[in-house]
Parts: sequence; C-alpha cells; structure tokens
Amino acid sequence: MSNITIKDIAKALNFSVSTISKALNNSYEISAETKKIITDYAKDNNYKINRLAKSLKIGHTNSIGVIVCSYFSSTFLAQILDGIQKASLETGHDIIIMQSFENVETEKACLDSLISKGVDGILMAPVSETSNSEYLSYINKNHCPIVLFDRINAAIETTKIGVNEYKGALEATQELISINRKRIMFITGDKFGDNNPRILGFKKALKNLDIPFNPRYMVFCNLENTEEMDATISRSLRELTEQNIKPNAIFGATDVITTRTLGILAELKIKVPEEIAVIGFANTDIAFALNPSLSTIRQPAKEMGFLALTKLVEIIDAPVKTAQKYETILLETSIQLRNSTNLQLS
Repeated sequence: MSNITIKDIAKALNFSVSTISKALNNSYEISAETKKIITDYAKDNNYKINRLAKSLKIGHTNSIGVIVCSYFSSTFLAQILDGIQKASLETGHDIIIMQSFENVETEKACLDSLISKGVDGILMAPVSETSNSEYLSYINKNHCPIVLFDRINAAIETTKIGVNEYKGALEATQELISINRKRIMFITGDKFGDNNPRILGFKKALKNLDIPFNPRYMVFCNLENTEEMDATISRSLRELTEQNIKPNAIFGATDVITTRTLGILAELKIKVPEEIAVIGFANTDIAFALNPSLSTIRQPAKEMGFLALTKLVEIIDAPVKTAQKYETILLETSIQLRNSTNLQLS
C-alpha cells in the first residue's frame, strides 16, 4: 500500500491541510485532543514524513555526518556508533557514517563528501591532533557545527566529548608497577604526539615512582595497516629480547593494539603473564574469553556516542543569536583486571 499524504488525512478527517501539518509538527496552535486524533490516524494509515520536502522548507537536511577511523576493526568504535544511533533515533536525525581508515587524505575526502551532502552537523574522531585542523575550523565556522569525540586534542574551538585518558593510563601503569613490572613497553599509534594524554599518563606514573623512562620501550606503529602493526610489535619484542632488555609488561594504547598483542605474544611463544603482563585500552566484550583473559581499561563508549550526538543537536537547534558556549566533557574510565596481569598464575 502506498503512503498516504497530508491531503489524504485532511480529506478523511475533515480538517484543513494546514491543521494536519501543524498537528504532525507538534504545533502549540493545535489542541492535544486534535493532535491525538490526527497522529493516531497517520500512524494507523502508514503516513511517512516527506523528509526531502521538509528539508527544503526549513533549510535543513536533518542528517548528521559521522567520521570514525575504522569501525569494522574496533569494538570500541562500534560501541560509540551504537550510542550515536540510539541518540539519533531519539532526536529524529539520519546519520551518515564514513571511515577515514587512519588516513589524513581520506579524512579530508570524507569531510568534503559530507559537506556536499549538506549535513546539518558533523561528529568526528580525527586521525591525529593536527589532521585537517585548519579545514575543520573553516567548516565549523562557515558550513556546519562539528563536535569531536574520542580523539579530542585537535586545536579547534568546539565542543569535545572524550574520556579521562590521562587518568586511565596513569592508573593502568600504576597497576603494572604494583605487581613489580617496571620494564613496560608502551605501544601506540605513530600519529600520536608526545602530548597525547595516554602517553602523558604513562610517563607520569613512572615519574611518580622514580622509574626512569626508557625510550626504547616506546613503540609507535601504523594503525592503518594491521600487518605492519603486527610486524612492528613483533620486531620490537625480538630486538629487545636479543639485547637482554626484554620488557616484562606491555601497555596497549588502543583497542586494536591491545587485543592483537596477545596473539603476537602467543606466536612468539612468550607466556602471559609469567613473562610479560598485558593491559591496555580495550572495549572488547570477549576480553574474559581470550587466552589468557585480558586486563583492560574500559571506556564508556556508548555513553560517549550518545552524548556527542545529543550535544551536536543542541548546537544545531540553538538560535543563531545565542552565544555558543563550547564544552569539553571527559567521562571516567574503569580498570578490569583479569588473568593477563594475574601473577598468581606464574
């Protein structure tokens, strides 16, 4: 059955087209009783809003663009998208999801594509602190509002929703040190600079306990290519072992790094946690089922996604004359300790 129109509803209920339109748009001019009659009839008879016509009338597409690095390979990002989807259903917005694949040029192409589609706003986790920063500022001022999430260190004046990465990294490092694991290999992405909160938290924990920072234990890998990532981690472990400075703990700075590290250690026949304890940022729901079960810093990903879209919609809907007050909101992480740091197994 084809969808009915506003004119069909008006004819069936003997109301004017204007009254039907106002009722379906929840206008204060229409009584609650009349609204209920009209909305119930519309629902029972398969009425669908013509979003194209509505967008032309109000000057909005009612769509929001979302740019992530790669949600197919990250449970964490998939959970953020769950939160964004939930919020979009509540606010009535369509979302367009694009992936940058940790590549700066691809990220710019995603931005261009979303602008050409006329999205009302953009949610984005940048490739790095500096990727396309000038272009992001230009878009934010001249095209549509941008809200950053997860990776929020870019120097653009806007609302940012993240987690307290510094505190999470500091506490995780302290946990490794508390089990007498002081030769800690920290593995992160090669696009993250020294001011990254996870690196700063790691270094601060070492400094607090008078443990010298050894740059040999800092490993930067290519997040765009998992084969290269695995090769870098494996090579670093072999080289440090050959030089008799083998680490006795590994801290993974991202979801993908942390989970793949367990597989790499198994291939190298390095026992966890007997030889090397492992902890890291990871939101995988099967951390308990890995061998050994993985100790993780868990981030409130769904809450982050929900809040990011909610804040963006508030900015979109705010009157033009209202002075914009940008926020930076940091949600708290939690540590979940499992067998990969349980030295009682050894």
